[in-house]
Amino acid sequence: MTDPAVPRAIANGGLAGSLLPRCNFPPAGSPLTCAVSGGPDSLALLVLSTLTGCHVTVVHVDHGLREGSAGEADLVAAASAAFGASFRGVRVQVTPGPNLEARARAARFASLPPGVATGHTMDDQAETVLCNLLRGAGPDGVAGIRPGHEHPLLALRRSETRAVCEEAGLRWVEDPTNDDPRHLRNRVRHELLPLCAELAGRDPVPLLARLAELAALDSGFLADLAAEIVPDPTVARDVALAPAPLAGRAIRRWLRELGATPGSGGRPSAVPGPDRQPPSLADVRRVLVVAAGGAVGTELAGGWRVRRSRGRLIATPPAAPAAPAGEEPGEEPEEVGVRDVEH
Repeated sequence: MTDPAVPRAIANGGLAGSLLPRCNFPPAGSPLTCAVSGGPDSLALLVLSTLTGCHVTVVHVDHGLREGSAGEADLVAAASAAFGASFRGVRVQVTPGPNLEARARAARFASLPPGVATGHTMDDQAETVLCNLLRGAGPDGVAGIRPGHEHPLLALRRSETRAVCEEAGLRWVEDPTNDDPRHLRNRVRHELLPLCAELAGRDPVPLLARLAELAALDSGFLADLAAEIVPDPTVARDVALAPAPLAGRAIRRWLRELGATPGSGGRPSAVPGPDRQPPSLADVRRVLVVAAGGAVGTELAGGWRVRRSRGRLIATPPAAPAAPAGEEPGEEPEEVGVRDVEH
């Protein structure tokens, strides 16, 4: 339990107050919802957010995957009360099985309101950049976590968020999955980043964070330019005549908005924002061939099809699975694409 005098002392100075100018919170008086798991980063988010004058609501999501997870919710509730934030606990069900981490993340974000703030730090940004590179990402992936009110702590280090919790007298939860070498991010954190530091003779985290910042600026500029040059990506001629980097971005934006992404199964992804799987480079290139007249149609990952008809690109989702006996079959799609049929 936090001593009631501690929040008052922090508000009047100390480490937390000195870190606020490096944070990106909305103006005082704004409503702000913070996702707080009970780890040191998210608890520091709670502390810092309450010093801004925002009307803070803390949401804790319990996946029920670890023994004692209900106690973690109590810990977050007590910290919220001590710092004058509203608290709401949410419990979601995540069944055991493959891709547990990804499914838990999807369930967590599905239960949180749009614009929720998270406690990602500069260290998380560096890990994200390296993970994305190792997965084959392009410039948008190198841009990592986008800065803004949803990620107000991106300029802080993980050591600083722990120091904030210590100053506030808060106990935090250590998630044992953060040390599990089966997860790529953990190996990047515990093996690759220390090796990079050894080879470079310096801390690579600020370098990777700066790379992400520059990549985000370039990506944002190119995305805006692509939207200006190719406002409607279904107009095949406009796509074919646009410079390749802009045409590719226009098609990627179109496919992503449709939900035509790997693993979507013909439906928009349940995972919001940057966690949503983007279309592959191979899929984008196949659609560009169709737009340029090199093929009349192509099939994409997940069963989506794109064809050109009367100068337009037409996307068709996968056909609905056959209905069980005794049930009416689903409606057939209007367009049937052809896999890379050459003229």
